[in-house]
Amino acid sequence: MRSMDGLRKAYWWALDYAYAGVWQLRSFLPGPSPARFRGGEGTPVVILPGVYESWKFMLPLVRELNAEGHPVHVVPGLRRNRASVVEGARMVGSYLDEHELAGVALVAHSKGGLIAKHLLVFGDAAPRVATVVALSTPFAGSRYASYMLNRTLRALAPANATMVSLARAVEANAKIVSIFPRFDPHIPEGSLLVGAKNVEVPTAGHFRVLGDALARAEVLRSTA
Repeated sequence: MRSMDGLRKAYWWALDYAYAGVWQLRSFLPGPSPARFRGGEGTPVVILPGVYESWKFMLPLVRELNAEGHPVHVVPGLRRNRASVVEGARMVGSYLDEHELAGVALVAHSKGGLIAKHLLVFGDAAPRVATVVALSTPFAGSRYASYMLNRTLRALAPANATMVSLARAVEANAKIVSIFPRFDPHIPEGSLLVGAKNVEVPTAGHFRVLGDALARAEVLRSTA
């Protein structure tokens, strides 16, 4: 029984990395300009990708949101999201102020959700944000990050000072919708967030949740 469970999880890991590999490759190829998606009369949306991801990693979701009438924005300074959570939140706040955006929905994947919450808790631009929709975000950190040699990834460990301060700031959770898969190989702690709207979808994969139909439908509902 345990061997079958192990094989199933290994299969899910493989599918997850295959999905990530395809979209990382596509993100390096020429594609549409972010300006193409800024039109629309709906709730303005700002896309916050995960660590080492460009906004193109979330391109299918960007297209769906824009097709629903949302003007979709990308923060150029984030690039592939290697900056600290604190610096990322500062960049997002500056973008919201510069473009005078209000009533904004921040739609984020993984580390992007931490940046969004940091902005809600500590950012001067927090009043501009109506909601945060976070997919597969390690709100309690990931213990796997503790073993990473890379400083960018190690900063996502539960004991990191920024992670601790975010975990303690429960008052901001009421503005957050946390969407997460049944099995996330990168976040053994899970993405359940006390006080938030929590939505588990019956799929597996830290990255594949971005392609899940139910997860994307919840994003559209939460930004309407």
